[in-house]
Amino acid sequence: MKSASPLTALLQHRSFQVFFVLGIYLLLANLLPGPAHQFFYTLSLFIKDMLIWVMPITVGFFIAYAVQSFEKKAPVFILALLIFEACSNFMSVWYAYGCANLAAEMLPSFGATDLSSEFTALWRLPAIKPAWWSAEKGAIAGLVLGCFNALKPTTGLTQLISRGKSIMEWILTRVFARLIPLFILGFAVQMYQTNLLTHVFAHYSLLVLWLIAFIFVYLLFLFTLGAGLSLHKIMGNIRNLLPAGGISLTSGCSLSTMPWTIQGAAKNLKDPKLAQGIIPATTNIQQIGDCIAQAFLCFLIYRHFYGTNPDLGTWLSFSVVFVLARYATAAVLGGAIFIMLPIYESYLNFNPEMIAIILALNVFLDPLITSSNVMANGALCRVFEKVWDKVMGTSRKKAILQEMES
Repeated sequence: MKSASPLTALLQHRSFQVFFVLGIYLLLANLLPGPAHQFFYTLSLFIKDMLIWVMPITVGFFIAYAVQSFEKKAPVFILALLIFEACSNFMSVWYAYGCANLAAEMLPSFGATDLSSEFTALWRLPAIKPAWWSAEKGAIAGLVLGCFNALKPTTGLTQLISRGKSIMEWILTRVFARLIPLFILGFAVQMYQTNLLTHVFAHYSLLVLWLIAFIFVYLLFLFTLGAGLSLHKIMGNIRNLLPAGGISLTSGCSLSTMPWTIQGAAKNLKDPKLAQGIIPATTNIQQIGDCIAQAFLCFLIYRHFYGTNPDLGTWLSFSVVFVLARYATAAVLGGAIFIMLPIYESYLNFNPEMIAIILALNVFLDPLITSSNVMANGALCRVFEKVWDKVMGTSRKKAILQEMES
């Protein structure tokens, strides 16, 4: 099987497609009539509205599919890994909450922001979505359905969950994922037409530097957690994963970096084979850098526009759904922010201007976020091994690993 040519690989790269579309628009922006600009913005809002409709059923099927796998190979290992992933993502979201509070105190207060303008969409879908149709309800339904089928599996229900997951995955990868460049274009058009881009650079450039520093500190914490207080071991573990981090920084894809991540993580483990079971299962779900960046930016954008911090109740409900929805983002490589936007709108009341800002920042930060995801995933592989060794006895652990390999 021939590998794709460099040109083909470049054309298929999501970041290249986004920058290419944005570049073409900037070249032609002054030549386009007003309705053309509004059309692009309308298209983005339409895609977002469609995502809001499919998100509950998508999250539900993905979680049900993950949970029902408990009755397959090594159910204890799979359950432990899924719980570990959810806990690590949840902790990173709340770490970002604390960091954003700290950054907000150290930086000048923005105050409430009103960026209303005459630039509007040509039309919008009517707001007929019922209140109960939400990602949270989909997650609960998926957990119930998956647990029921794991405890008392039936052929019909197993096929239903597997088929539903496959259909939703096809919709995400074959339809929505291919619309990411157009989706981002519409909000970029809005930023261009309302001078919102100048606003972003004026208010968020320093915040990005703080975000990078906070991610670095958290990565160092994870490596310390895995290696103990030995500086030599910490530096050694970091050095083993640097090739994977560097490749992901340039490729922009955690999945394509997986062989190097497995190789680097295996060097840090007492049982190198464990890396082959952990990394593939966690690469597109346990994304610490992405969780920290999204939560940090969401908090500060919310504060910027509403003049106050999101309260603990709001942040708790947001963080729970955010973490559960990570299981759906695995289907859309490079499109996690794309899937998360409906959650930001539903749980943090993001308006189109707020969505445009977080999209712009994500395009800029994507290489750094991807690289930090890979490094964190490798570091957490060692942390999971330590937890696994303490919870499971040596004989039981070997039996489970043999079950995974069979």
